[in-house]
Amino acid sequence: MRLLHTSDWHLGQTLHNYERTYEHQCFLDWLLDTIVAEQADALLIAGDVFDNANPSAQAQKQLYRFLQQARQRAPRLDIVLIAGNHDSPGRIEAPGPLLEAHGTSVIGHINRRDDGSIDIERLLVPLTDRHGAVAAWCLAIPFLRPGDLPRPAAGDAGSAPAGDPYLAGIAELYRQASALAAERRQDGQAILAMGHCHMVDGQASLESERRIVIGGTEALPAAIFDDTIAYAALGHLHLAQRVGQKEHLRYCGSPLPLSFAETGYRHQIVRVDLAGGVASEITALPVPRAVQLLRVPAAPAPIEEALAALAALELPALPPHAQPYLEVRVLLEAPEPGLRARIEAALAGKPVRLAKIEPTRRHEGGADTDPAFSLDQLAQLHPDDIFRRLYEQRYGAAAPHDQLTAFAELMVGDA
Repeated sequence: MRLLHTSDWHLGQTLHNYERTYEHQCFLDWLLDTIVAEQADALLIAGDVFDNANPSAQAQKQLYRFLQQARQRAPRLDIVLIAGNHDSPGRIEAPGPLLEAHGTSVIGHINRRDDGSIDIERLLVPLTDRHGAVAAWCLAIPFLRPGDLPRPAAGDAGSAPAGDPYLAGIAELYRQASALAAERRQDGQAILAMGHCHMVDGQASLESERRIVIGGTEALPAAIFDDTIAYAALGHLHLAQRVGQKEHLRYCGSPLPLSFAETGYRHQIVRVDLAGGVASEITALPVPRAVQLLRVPAAPAPIEEALAALAALELPALPPHAQPYLEVRVLLEAPEPGLRARIEAALAGKPVRLAKIEPTRRHEGGADTDPAFSLDQLAQLHPDDIFRRLYEQRYGAAAPHDQLTAFAELMVGDA
């Protein structure tokens, strides 16, 4: 059996106010072709399919058109989609009955029975091979909030740290789901797990990920996946990586760069081949980048050097929706009120979208910086005092008179 693992599409996301419908559609079209070319039996989508809990009509249309086309082009394809922390559990599950009729299982939240117990049965999804036989059981567990979790029996906290009810509850939920899958599994069938969470030692992508903090707890131990799990398809972290140095516990990462921190990173999905109830081969499939991200200069440089680099920039002619995004990195010794106008002038007529100007100050505070203020001292400070101190801290010099005057005018106008 062959499955494809993807996550963190973030449909509807904007990059510094530029909408990305074209890029997302390029990825979805590529994924459709890949499903057919790889003869995939199942597609696992591990959460954050949308960028926010109230996605646009366009973003929702992209998802449902993709699901319809995937099933049309690969009639036996099983699709399992779980909600992430960016998704609305109720919204993503709303069309579930219609989608189930077309081979798609959507798990947005945890359901409870009348007696308050969790409906574990609903989280267990059978996956069939190209002959229609059940080849794997998938534990489809969405992003978990404290109210979703069972209370483990005394002394049965799994691998979670003592006294941590959130980790203990997650470990217990996976234990119950794994136990049910083990009861159902027959010889040769694999048990898979899906989750949307931050695992211990997981490497986050700078600037693009929303931290998950539940009661002070964020990272989950890899041991919540027991030895019966053939493969764990994880979502949330945008960089593809193994968990706990284990090949079969994986984040596939996001298919698109979600910030300029990912400019040089190669995004991917993961292909998993199952045989004899285990993952026999795990392969990264690089995702083509439809729109490039540029950082100019490569490292922060003084403004004249940065402007010269922009003036020398040569790019192919492209339609507006396909033009690269640009981050300009400037090293400043003092504020430059006309910086944006100068940068835009240097880029005039070039087929590029100025998305971000990243100023870096040359001055860095040393060991002789002022001690922290007490609460009483902070209460005595006026806004202009804070402005003066912050300016000196950032630029190593006293604030100029014209900026102090402008700040005073701003404060008066805001009063």
